[in-house]
Amino acid sequence: MKTTARAMGALLLLALAACTANKQTVDANGDYIAPASIYSVMDSTSLVYTDVAAGAPLNDHPLRWTAFVLHPVGQVLDYGINRPFYAVPSQAPYLFGYTSEDSMLDNQRR
Repeated sequence: MKTTARAMGALLLLALAACTANKQTVDANGDYIAPASIYSVMDSTSLVYTDVAAGAPLNDHPLRWTAFVLHPVGQVLDYGINRPFYAVPSQAPYLFGYTSEDSMLDNQRR
């Protein structure tokens, strides 16, 4: 009987300790308290991304506008250099190791 009481007491203390740190997101008056970050506290980068302005779409990356300007250059390089490289091996697949997966990926391009 004494062992059962001690075990129950230990379980009660364990349950009490587990529930004490549970902070509610809604106060008693119904106001919602937004978390400081949308990232998990277990995420190693959570402290880096807590700035709200840094998560805004316009301030997403410092080279964003450079990427917008250089996107047409990348398209020209893709159509001018990369895609012809797929056309040459497709003529002799055994020589170049061109597989059916390569053909499928090449056909799925827009």
